[in-house]
Amino acid sequence: MDDITFRNAMGKFTTGVTVITTQIKDDIHGMTANAFMSVSLNPKLITVSIDNRANMLNRMKDSSKFAVNILSDQQQNISKHFAGQIKEEKQIDFSFLRETPIIKDSLASIVCTKKTSYTVGDHTLFIGEVIDITSSDGAPLTFYRGKYGMNSVVS
Repeated sequence: MDDITFRNAMGKFTTGVTVITTQIKDDIHGMTANAFMSVSLNPKLITVSIDNRANMLNRMKDSSKFAVNILSDQQQNISKHFAGQIKEEKQIDFSFLRETPIIKDSLASIVCTKKTSYTVGDHTLFIGEVIDITSSDGAPLTFYRGKYGMNSVVS
């Protein structure tokens, strides 16, 4: 099968949208990602998958902690900002949890210490041990067939 067939089939799985954040010295870095999942309850582990060509890859390798911020349906512009889809400079207002930058007003922010990483194919999987969580109520920002939101569902 070709790459387009594979990508189109994977795009039929509706996902939530996250922004992965970390800090190196005084610089905060973030990247939009939908390849995120919980791995284990005991210990509490999650994983994120990052393309080996992404700018965020070396930042994740250099950092000991990171956060996964699950975005609400009101945060599409934040997702687009960290995906590089908005070219104008936007000031992002961060909070901090366990000295790790998190996106304000996210549905949940999951702060992790980096446990290990695995290079698999053209991505690297980062396993994080959860050390703290904040959460709030609201509707999630979703992604389906390359588009945001439930309005993208096509019969």
